[in-house]
Amino acid sequence: MSLRHTVELVSVFAAGPGGGNPAPIVVDAAGLSDSDMQQVAQHYGHESGFVLPAPPDSDCDYEFRFWVPNHEMPMCGHATVGAVWLLHRHGRLQRDRLTVQTRSGRVGVRITGATPEGAAVEISQPVGRIEALPQAQLSRDEILDALGISAAQLAPLPIQNACTSRVKTLIPLASPACLDALAPRFEKIEALCERIGSTGLYPYATLDAGRQIFDARQFPRASGYPEDAATGIAASALSFGLLANGMVEASTRTITIRQGRAMQRPSQISVRFSFEAGAESGRPDGCWLGGPVRLEAHSGEPSGAPS
Repeated sequence: MSLRHTVELVSVFAAGPGGGNPAPIVVDAAGLSDSDMQQVAQHYGHESGFVLPAPPDSDCDYEFRFWVPNHEMPMCGHATVGAVWLLHRHGRLQRDRLTVQTRSGRVGVRITGATPEGAAVEISQPVGRIEALPQAQLSRDEILDALGISAAQLAPLPIQNACTSRVKTLIPLASPACLDALAPRFEKIEALCERIGSTGLYPYATLDAGRQIFDARQFPRASGYPEDAATGIAASALSFGLLANGMVEASTRTITIRQGRAMQRPSQISVRFSFEAGAESGRPDGCWLGGPVRLEAHSGEPSGAPS
């Protein structure tokens, strides 16, 4: 990394002191190699975002790439929100509507207003796909074993795979207390996720059905860390799972996903379904997700970063 390839650490989706999911961001990543990017993620131990010029003829404003310590990811919701927030903070945005190219496809971005910490950012996700698990009974038993729980701790809803950008396995639990008490057998999660075609287990519980507030935890398949404090892509997938099960409205009402409490990093993700013009009473065509961002560390190269 050269001197201009500085890293800024933001926390995204924070819902209290010490909350949110940390994301190291490089807003001038042109010239970085894949190895350079991965080393940033390994140094910080978090999903990391890299802002690059848009590919020629892409009709996009930027290209974003994302790495976790173990590998590249096609999309990362909180790192996208954090990167756009930083671009706005640095005066790099010329308008409040953008299109970003990612490895999972094009992502719409909109600045919806201002907060005391900076721009309010929302990013788009496509309509969710909900699928039954392969070998449902076997998969259910293996999930219970990996999470260290019994069937009595499940809510009377299906365990499902759901996807907007990456497949997450939605596991309905009977209460937030059951969720908080989970003690997963992490050594079993990677092989289990591989078998069921998932990139992470996403157990959740209803906190306030009337206000559409839900608690969740994310245990990734093989990212290089055991739990995620806030996972925008999983929250958007969960929102479509909730819709499929009749637990939220097909409307633009906010769905709130709380995460990170068990890690002492309280987080909150807001999801709103999107509809074609005049079609709000029908099926959503996607969703918008967002939440607060704050700067944790000013620009600077991490100690030991590649040079």
